[in-house]
Amino acid sequence: MTTFTMISIYCVAINLIAFGAMGIDKAKARRGAWRIPEATLFTFAIAGGSIGAILGMILFHHKTKHLNFRFGLPFILLIQLLGLYLLLRG
Repeated sequence: MTTFTMISIYCVAINLIAFGAMGIDKAKARRGAWRIPEATLFTFAIAGGSIGAILGMILFHHKTKHLNFRFGLPFILLIQLLGLYLLLRG
């Protein structure tokens, strides 16, 4: 398996995990059940799942009133894209 393939699989997996975590946390919030800590949701985003977390936030209407999520997740994505650009440009 090539390095590119392994990185691609990781990126898809972490984004699915981040997306799923947002959905699970929203469902738990509706039921008043134990919640996923915000630090965990941010950790998934920082680990490469920022796109999945943002999509989960939008599609599940979850954490949309929290400024640290509304601005924090796009900021994390911006930093990740900048890092990717700097890495790929050589």
